Formats: sequence, structure tokens, C-alpha cells
Amino acid sequence: MLPGNINPRQMKAMMKKLGMNVEQIEDVQSIVIKTPKGNWVFDSAEVTAMTMQGATTYQIAGTPRFEAAAIEIPKEDVTMVAAQANVSEEKAKEALIASKGDIAEAIMKLAS
Repeated sequence: MLPGNINPRQMKAMMKKLGMNVEQIEDVQSIVIKTPKGNWVFDSAEVTAMTMQGATTYQIAGTPRFEAAAIEIPKEDVTMVAAQANVSEEKAKEALIASKGDIAEAIMKLAS
């Protein structure tokens, strides 16, 4: 909240005197923040860049959605589970995906 009755033009002038520069980044289509567990995707986000003392920070305003990362199953794991459970590699891979890559759990599910 702005102190007193300062209009936006006065606020911008005060910030400039303090060495702060704030600008709105226009026409942002989407922003993706990648993490090992998945991606946070902001569609049509509002982005503001603020530069102060040589460092630029970005503020994102919008509603994110989370897209979980696909589990990568190494070929060696698929081959081993298929051999141990005596099933096809396709079924072994399905079991590994269902068990989130846990080899022992996949073998036990296929063996029962």
C-alpha cells in the first residue's frame, strides 16, 4: 500500500531518485519453472522487472498449474525386472512406472 496520497507518477519519480527502475514486461505468453519433480507453468502471467543497485528481480503474478515430470526408467532396469519376473519388457516397464522406478516393488507386483 502506498503511503499517503502519492500518485503513481510521484512514486515512479521517487523510485528513480533512489536508483530503482521498475518496468512491466509486455505480451508474456507463458512462464515455465522447471524442477526435478515437474514444471510450474504460468499462462498469461503478468511479469514485472525491478532493477535496484545493479540487481534485477522479477515478480510473476498469475495462477500456476503443476505438470508432474515423467518418470525416466533406464533400459537396464526394464531388462532386469523382465528377467526376474519372467514377463515381457513392456509389462516390466509398466510395472516400473506404476512403482515410480522401485525395482523391488515392480518385481513383487509382477510375481504375485
